[in-house]
Amino acid sequence: MTTQESGQRRTEAGPGRRAVLGAAVLGAGTAVVGAPGVARAADKHGSDDKHGHGGGGYRDLPVPTVVAHRGTSGYRPEHTLGSYQLALDMGAHVIEQDVVPTKDGHLVCRHENDITGTTDVAAHPEFAGRKTTKSIDGVSLTGWFTEDFTLAELKTLRAKERIPGTRQRNTLYDGRWDVPTLEEVFRWAEKEGRRRGKRVWLHIETKHPTYFRKLGLGLEEPLAKLLRRYNRHRRHSPNFLQSFEPSSIQRLRKLVDAPGVVLLSTAASRPWDFVEAGDPRTVADLIKPEGLKWIASYAKGIGPTLDLVIPKGPDGRLLEPTTLVRDAHAEDLVLHPYTMRNENTFLPADFKKGTDPNAYGDAFGAFKTYFATGIDGIFSDNPDTALLAAADFADN
Repeated sequence: MTTQESGQRRTEAGPGRRAVLGAAVLGAGTAVVGAPGVARAADKHGSDDKHGHGGGGYRDLPVPTVVAHRGTSGYRPEHTLGSYQLALDMGAHVIEQDVVPTKDGHLVCRHENDITGTTDVAAHPEFAGRKTTKSIDGVSLTGWFTEDFTLAELKTLRAKERIPGTRQRNTLYDGRWDVPTLEEVFRWAEKEGRRRGKRVWLHIETKHPTYFRKLGLGLEEPLAKLLRRYNRHRRHSPNFLQSFEPSSIQRLRKLVDAPGVVLLSTAASRPWDFVEAGDPRTVADLIKPEGLKWIASYAKGIGPTLDLVIPKGPDGRLLEPTTLVRDAHAEDLVLHPYTMRNENTFLPADFKKGTDPNAYGDAFGAFKTYFATGIDGIFSDNPDTALLAAADFADN
């Protein structure tokens, strides 16, 4: 794909400035539903879901697509219904869930199975004896873990802000929400979809699937069962299925037709299923043309860390973009890199402002730079900022 073709693709597929501004600023209700270019009334694939909501597949999403990372993590404790609701009200195109199992096999939404930092479990004396040390994907962790709790026990806990030192205002909402099950999220998405007259898109990640499979708590089969129950298992269903372990996406591909996305960490890293299987390939191998061709044989996209799109130098400033976008598009893979955040501490040095690491930097400048590479979307903790940046980019 040439630079000109990439620009044309973005212009044709992306929402206009007013559409995204309406979604980002006006929030919930008819203002979001009625925004041209965001709501998709026509289903070019000729399929409707069981609730009568028309809509095509992932190719119909606006470009750049804004994926709300764990909901609105920049404003609410992550992976709570409050975080997801705010993301939807802001107009995010897709909302992410990470799933881990409980002891009795229910899928719940947590970034990690270690819930020490995201719940008030440490304040529950009845669970003091559950604190333990485990090795998860080769990393030793001490804390409390979802697989040691039944769903009923987990539901007695309350969610809290994961990084209170950076996001002190988010602590206002500590204790307000519990840990949601994935089924509760599906029900919420159905309800909101009916209310808004458009499908609610989700980005669902299987966390540590090899680790859990060894415990007899495999993620793919119960996930596929839920997807089928809520009619989200089809080719054009409004969700992506993602994992850092390619074998998880391969397994899901045999169970359902929903589009899969392979997440890619640092270039030198190896997916944990590769480690377990003795596969010597690294992420650096997977982002080569032959690696991308292999991924495209069973997945529809990749979710690389932003450093794989534009690496940083020793001073933390951005260098020249890699060929990853071009090479992935040559295999017809979409790219949704992760993660953009507004705070200085998370931004490339080029876009930091002032000396306070927790203050907002030039996030709009960073978004513009990443969008210019031709990526199809981006994960963001601040979807309102991302939507405005996407609107600016689509109009230029």
